[in-house]
Amino acid sequence: MFQQISVLIRKELTLEWRQKYALNGILLYVVSAVFIVYLSFGAKSGSLSIPTWNALYWIIILFSSVNAVAKSFVQEHQGRQLYYYMIASPEAIILSKVIYNTALTLTLALLGYAVFSLILGHPVQDQGLFLLNLILGAMGFSASLTMVSGIASKAGNNATLMAILSFPVIIPILLMAISISKNALDGLDWSVSVDKLISLLAINAIVTATGYILFPYLWRS
Repeated sequence: MFQQISVLIRKELTLEWRQKYALNGILLYVVSAVFIVYLSFGAKSGSLSIPTWNALYWIIILFSSVNAVAKSFVQEHQGRQLYYYMIASPEAIILSKVIYNTALTLTLALLGYAVFSLILGHPVQDQGLFLLNLILGAMGFSASLTMVSGIASKAGNNATLMAILSFPVIIPILLMAISISKNALDGLDWSVSVDKLISLLAINAIVTATGYILFPYLWRS
């Protein structure tokens, strides 16, 4: 299975490299969204508060993650899916998608953080806690959105269905991530965020395990 996962991840990287417009479009979205925030909220005069900085950052990361992960199964036509069905196990397919989307989402989150810090200031006082929160948030977003993307692909790539199914799963992850990042922005001790970090890690584990168990039944359909 590990060999299948590595081959499938290399396949994802190759496709992304050939279709650069997808990644470039998402990167453009992140940069332009930050610049619009800079112009709209008067950040040049220092009027952007820390809670506003935190909320706007996660809003932009959430929508960029949705745009990045939504194409996981949408771009796979039926002939290619049948080919994957014959050469790889469904567990390897879903795990490779989750790992690749986690790396892609984390890259977008780090890029957004760099652009935010450059244009809107750098209010984060605890870098370690903030970066750990980014990793856990990227894992949660990618795991849940990848599974929902697979379900939506079996229903004719219905975008409305994906939005409805992903909403209940994304909201707890988003609330936990916003709360932890607020503690990092304020420079609070790690003991304040330990319970929330464990809860976020548990949500990620549950979503990943659920996708690993249920995806083979979805794939066979």
